[in-house]
Amino acid sequence: MSYSRRQFISFLGKASLGAAIVPPFLLGCGNSSKPITNGNLSEEHLERLKKLILEAVPASDKDDLVLANGLDYHTIIKWGDSISDNDTFGFNNDFTCFIPLDENNPKDGLLWVNHEYVNPIYVSDFNQYDFEEPRKHHTKAHVDKEMYNVGGSIVRIKEENGVWKVVKNDPHNRRITAKTEIKFNWDLPVKGSSTAIGTLANCSGGITPWNTFLTCEENYDDCYGENVYDENNVATRVPSKYNWWEDHYDYPPEHYGWVVEVNPKDGTAQKHIALGRFAHECCTIYRLKDERVVAYTGDDSNNEHLYKFVSSKPNSLKEGTLYVADTVNGKWLAIDWENQPVLQARFKDQTEVLIRARAAAKILGATELNRPEDIEIDPITGNIFVSLTNNKTKGDFHGSILKIEEFNGDFDALTFKASTYKAGGEENGFSCPDNLAFDQSGNLWFTSDMSGYAMNRADKPYFPFKNNSLFVIPRYGNDAGKVVRVASAPRDAELTGPWFSPDGKTLFLSVQHPGEQTKDKNNPTSLWPFDGDNIPKPAVVAITGDLIQKMNLLNKLEA
Repeated sequence: MSYSRRQFISFLGKASLGAAIVPPFLLGCGNSSKPITNGNLSEEHLERLKKLILEAVPASDKDDLVLANGLDYHTIIKWGDSISDNDTFGFNNDFTCFIPLDENNPKDGLLWVNHEYVNPIYVSDFNQYDFEEPRKHHTKAHVDKEMYNVGGSIVRIKEENGVWKVVKNDPHNRRITAKTEIKFNWDLPVKGSSTAIGTLANCSGGITPWNTFLTCEENYDDCYGENVYDENNVATRVPSKYNWWEDHYDYPPEHYGWVVEVNPKDGTAQKHIALGRFAHECCTIYRLKDERVVAYTGDDSNNEHLYKFVSSKPNSLKEGTLYVADTVNGKWLAIDWENQPVLQARFKDQTEVLIRARAAAKILGATELNRPEDIEIDPITGNIFVSLTNNKTKGDFHGSILKIEEFNGDFDALTFKASTYKAGGEENGFSCPDNLAFDQSGNLWFTSDMSGYAMNRADKPYFPFKNNSLFVIPRYGNDAGKVVRVASAPRDAELTGPWFSPDGKTLFLSVQHPGEQTKDKNNPTSLWPFDGDNIPKPAVVAITGDLIQKMNLLNKLEA
């Protein structure tokens, strides 16, 4: 069975603050096991497909956001911009998510943006390169500025005359930071508390069927270290990268590494313990017909795992079972203390299992993967796509995109088939896939995540790819299945958080950490976005143009 676009919308519902279904570009028609083929398209659509020509952007090391013909961009908001009388936009924006305030108006709504981490050179005016022992000079005042600039931002934006702008001082505009008190969605305390102070290391995310934002805590150990257990179950705390806890804020590492849900209406938040604790890259949700939910999430570290949570009650991210993937045998393994004797031998209860989900996954024999990052559901086939960025320790420098086909197309199935959809490397023209997004025609867009220190160096395997980029894999036409570069990032930067507006006419995109390799603030390695301050600034842009509209109209079939 295949679906027209009208049926897509009917199946998935509309995205608004009052609606309760996920937008079509996030949760596709998982009930369909067959893709839409050219046999379903009218002659008019076939002719459009034949005429659509994608002109790829060559690999570039230019310090600018370079776009393919048929695309334009403008900056919506950048680091330090005011969003209200009390708050400014945070640093290193990553995941973006847009929900219209009115389901009938796709040009006015709330934009959520993650702020993953800081560069102290810019954020707190602290340059570690100036000191032999930088920790001694890293003051509480420095840390407070850094804590404010992570977390996330909610801003109301409107599109007027083709330009998206922030609605200043809108009541919805607010910051969630590393100092915001957030409750745990769990019946037992976590490390002696029912709340955590702040959210941080916010990488990618997702959206719930009831239209709240999900933001995922990834490299939390950079801020508060981590407790590492030996074979005798004795913990040793590993130091942090930023020295937040060593001298200033001794918060437990166990309070971080969770999926965090944020209500866009009032900014209230909760951390979901049932989804496990690890370096969450994203959380992508599918709602079943009986209103139970399935949540896919990956652990973005070398040799870590792919997880899925299946709820036992409608619309719950608390009651249910967390599974981890054995991709070799195609099985979802239950991380369930009560029914897994091997877990009972190591952990005292389910709470401890979830806090130490990585260890539990390895005990169960889950497959070690090469940095599972973003996860998206194909809106046409219902297959799950997972970006595996790389694993240099195993000689995988360029990564791949993994495809998961759940048994019989059922998202709560306990068996599946895993295969490589696209492998990175020079032959396919990309390296280190990261964030994924399907548009309304089922074309797959994705960004790359090559490390700044390794880009544009002749002695590194990433030299041919130059700067990080945005790619698309068209579903139809002469370029179907090809990897086409449509944007190149500024110097040192990474493009993150692609998200399409509900009408498919705008692609929201983050430009993260331009000039990250800077060691002297007076001599930055990038000046993007060229706003006259002579320092690089992370920003969110709106990409529009004829190319995006044409690609999003390809499967506009009438019922």
